[in-house]
Amino acid sequence: MTAMTLSPRARRRLVDRGLDTLTWLVLIVMLAPIFWLVASSLQNDGQLARGSYDLLHPTFDAFRNMWKTIDFSRYFINSAIICTVAAALATAFASTAGYALARFRFRGARPFGLAVIGTQLIPGSMFLLPTFIGFVWIRRHTPINLYDTRVGMILVYTAFFTPVAIYFMRSFFQAIPRDLEEAAQVDGCTPFSAFVRIILPAAAPGLTATFVYAFLFAWDELLFVASLTEHNAETLPLGIRLFIGNYSQYYGQLMAAGVVSTIPVVVAFFAAQRWLVRGITAGAVKG
Repeated sequence: MTAMTLSPRARRRLVDRGLDTLTWLVLIVMLAPIFWLVASSLQNDGQLARGSYDLLHPTFDAFRNMWKTIDFSRYFINSAIICTVAAALATAFASTAGYALARFRFRGARPFGLAVIGTQLIPGSMFLLPTFIGFVWIRRHTPINLYDTRVGMILVYTAFFTPVAIYFMRSFFQAIPRDLEEAAQVDGCTPFSAFVRIILPAAAPGLTATFVYAFLFAWDELLFVASLTEHNAETLPLGIRLFIGNYSQYYGQLMAAGVVSTIPVVVAFFAAQRWLVRGITAGAVKG
């Protein structure tokens, strides 16, 4: 039976089976590196060097030793504090600025909105040297020290992710009907109390999506933290690369560190998955 003689229902079924097969192939390709990462973390360095994986007799020595080799807990704590605070601040600033762009018409609103989007067209590496020079100048000429501090990295990440967060939140607020605010103000709320009590709870999916987005990008960022820190504020991406040095090759611990650093991201994503989907769909309703 040729494709021309197939009934519409049979052709639809054939297309569905083909799409299902393609989906599984893509899924396998995407999950293969994760499986390889987990499997490698359960082997010792000798097995990894020889390429002789023994999946039936895994070992957890790499997970136990990685905390001692490079003081992994310090990098983990730094990442948790810096990324969480920076994502929260970027979301907070974006919620107010995004609301203003979505609701108010004021002089310079359009140029400001275009400038916010325009910052995302500039490569992040272009900001690295000015930021580094600024940190050094502040440390030399003022009592404030931002270089190699958690506060400094929080400020950098907050400034880096706030523009795109403003763009996201503007779309989320535009999808919320104005009738909610008007009804709240008729009931006696001030514009600010209506924003806090009505609009922010309604925009909770968007706030969650924006926070998780900023957190995930800050968690994996390497360029700025490698240039603006030396010891005190180093995060996980820097700590992970230290397992492979000039005189030590701890491949098993490197894989174990990759697994541990991925767990918070996976947990955060699945915990906020429902909010992420609602936030993304809400922001897509209106442009």
